[in-house]
Amino acid sequence: MFQLIKDIIFGFRFKRAVKKADRFHHITHRKYMVLVINRKLEVLSKQEIKEFVANGIFRKGTTVSDIERKALYITL
Repeated sequence: MFQLIKDIIFGFRFKRAVKKADRFHHITHRKYMVLVINRKLEVLSKQEIKEFVANGIFRKGTTVSDIERKALYITL
């Protein structure tokens, strides 16, 4: 029962993050991704991810393509 409630909440938050990514993509025409970072759903553009990788925010050796493969949703 507890897992069902957690799944429903995750589904609601995921749907909201997807809408946010689509809305940002429509406005800026950039590629946006929905990622799980620190157990939260984050919406980041590919340009922001490139900047984070260059500045060392992500673990050393992590590339943009690795992050893109692990994304839950990617706008087109």
